[in-house]
Amino acid sequence: MGKEKLSSNLTIKNKRATFDYELLETFTAGIVLTGTEIKSIRSGKAGLVDTYCITEQKEVWVKNMYIAEYFYGTYNNHTVRRDRKLLLNRKEIQKIEVAARNSGFTIIPVRLFINAHGLVKLVIAIAKGKKEYDKRNAIRERDDKREMKRIGNRE
Repeated sequence: MGKEKLSSNLTIKNKRATFDYELLETFTAGIVLTGTEIKSIRSGKAGLVDTYCITEQKEVWVKNMYIAEYFYGTYNNHTVRRDRKLLLNRKEIQKIEVAARNSGFTIIPVRLFINAHGLVKLVIAIAKGKKEYDKRNAIRERDDKREMKRIGNRE
């Protein structure tokens, strides 16, 4: 009866993040959650669409993160889109605060996952918005790579 290693391949990604933003620096943060929230996340019922982070009084908060209500939750069920506190160390919070104050930079969640110890972690990034022509270049590069792969498979 030893400790069993929890293994979960659950990863929820913000697919628009790398398309709309240029990611400059990433941080891995813990999240303060309630019991029904963690159960919903483990069943894969969460989303990072239209989610962003703010700093208030030396704390980082994630806003507008969707975690579905737990099916078996009773009156204890959580609010679907409430603000959730992120757990980071002081130096990381200071870096994020400085970046958030600068014009043109934002803090966005990139990926939500469960680590080997069964804890939910959120990868956030300091990001700078891409211009329209940068997005077109990204689409062109992706299509070129796909075409090269297709040509390589024929030979």
